[in-house]
Amino acid sequence: MTAELPLPEPLVRGGAPAAAAADPFVLDGSRVTLSDLVDVARHGRPVRVTAEALKHTRPSAEWLGGVLDAMERGEPVEPVYSVNTGFGSLAGREAFTDPRDAAELSRRLVISNASGVGTTVDAEVVRATMLIRIVSLLQGHSAVGAAVIETLVDMLNRGVLPAVPEYGSLGASGDLIPLAHIALVLCRPSDAEDDERDSGEAVLDGRVVSGKEAMAAADVPRIPLGAKDGLALLNGTSFSCAQTALAVHDAANLLEHAHITAAMSTVALNGFGDAFIADLHQARGQAGQIAVAARMRELLAGSAFVDGDRDRDPGRQPPQDAYSLRCVPQVHGAVLDTLGFVTGIIENEINAATDNPLIFPGLPATRRLKAVSGGNFHAEYVAFAADFVSIVVTEVGSIAERRLFRLDDGTLNRGLPDMLVPSRTIGLDCGYMLPQYLAAALVSDCKTLAHPDSVDSIPTSANQEDHVSMANNAGRHARTVVRNIENVIGIELLMAAQALDLRLEAAGAEPSALGPATRTAWETVRAARSGDGRPVDRTERDVVLYPRVRRAVELVHDGDVLTAVNARLAQQGPAQEGPAQEGPAPEGTA
Repeated sequence: MTAELPLPEPLVRGGAPAAAAADPFVLDGSRVTLSDLVDVARHGRPVRVTAEALKHTRPSAEWLGGVLDAMERGEPVEPVYSVNTGFGSLAGREAFTDPRDAAELSRRLVISNASGVGTTVDAEVVRATMLIRIVSLLQGHSAVGAAVIETLVDMLNRGVLPAVPEYGSLGASGDLIPLAHIALVLCRPSDAEDDERDSGEAVLDGRVVSGKEAMAAADVPRIPLGAKDGLALLNGTSFSCAQTALAVHDAANLLEHAHITAAMSTVALNGFGDAFIADLHQARGQAGQIAVAARMRELLAGSAFVDGDRDRDPGRQPPQDAYSLRCVPQVHGAVLDTLGFVTGIIENEINAATDNPLIFPGLPATRRLKAVSGGNFHAEYVAFAADFVSIVVTEVGSIAERRLFRLDDGTLNRGLPDMLVPSRTIGLDCGYMLPQYLAAALVSDCKTLAHPDSVDSIPTSANQEDHVSMANNAGRHARTVVRNIENVIGIELLMAAQALDLRLEAAGAEPSALGPATRTAWETVRAARSGDGRPVDRTERDVVLYPRVRRAVELVHDGDVLTAVNARLAQQGPAQEGPAQEGPAPEGTA
């Protein structure tokens, strides 16, 4: 028998968040997953840090305390980067001798680095960034006091939302500028007047106020920073990682909906089942492709409009659809495998210590200096991950847009009316002509945005930082690409539902002829109401389309269609297809 490859699990399954908002997410040293991050960042789940997790941070803080005590006693102390030295190209100029200068250095770093511009990023990006920073500090190598971590937790839980501008980070030396805009809200001067104008900005009740006002409204005390606290808060990949993590999550959800809309279009276009037969995909041996083909068989099962399957010859010859239908497993499968790889990278980064230097008290006694200067702040991993997301999600949109074109074209859609409108007077109605235009514009935008940011680098800091990742640009672009293609898949959901109405009418068939999964997706669209209160129903003539398009996109982004389809299939039980024929296993899969 042909050996079965281990198939990748769906990256998202649809449905409600894993936990209610009142159920705190406990940070106890266990690994934080992408789903955990989304629960906190998007769904407002509160966070609780255990005493044991905080205890893990003490050894590095105690080592740093010993350095400061020696400075206080006037003893000679080795230069410790970011503690008693300047930053970047200034690091080797002079070592401070007064421990108060070490604390002042933290504050000045924050106020000098808070220099970003651009649109304030979404609340969920800020919340994700703060959570990732907390997790990074809890790794125990940053030498921060518990007060820093506890203040970040209080800000998250009490809704203090620093206003963080989108531009400024190079992705090395970490996301300095955006993280400084968060730290500026958190901290106050230690021995000077706390000028409200120097407290940063935050969003309070929908308006931008000073950080001081926002923290006071939430009853969260702002704290003075100690030695190294400033760089521990700023020097890391948390902001780039937050943007990319949310993009990865939404990309996985989008892909699951793209399987569904591709199945709807296949049914509406009287597609062939041969392209999804298991034997075909086992012969290639790519795990993602095999998984997507299995999903497509599940989604198409029971449809009277799909011609042929493993047990039944197709009625029309040759049994070939255009590539946008036939090659869904090959394209979506490659996307699935890539997103699986990227998810692993991002979950590692969520749980990483990424500031500099990192403190390792357990280094051998022969080494007095336990602070190790390295480059964990370099966000190349995140930049590559974000670029991969942009590339593969653009392809999801590109192949989907070709299906939209076929649905509209009366010479390609196998008997459906031009532009999917059964107009009584030909030429009077535009139908779904313009949503395909919109999809084309969105896909074209993504083709530009998907150019990899990670291949660019501009040296900074007097050439000390002579190679940077541009991970923040990559993360911003990935978020935009995913939003664009969510719109494209929403458009396909809307247009495929219209095409299914027309196919049922042309065949004189009942909705059961669509098959359980496709029918459920179609019914979910038809049960929805757009923002203007009108149903997202079949159109017989031109109507204002933007409320319907927006509602269809919401059905994709919120996971409603996926949830409904999965629930229906769970009731049906697994789709049946005969076992793959005997033969040699694909190379490397036995």
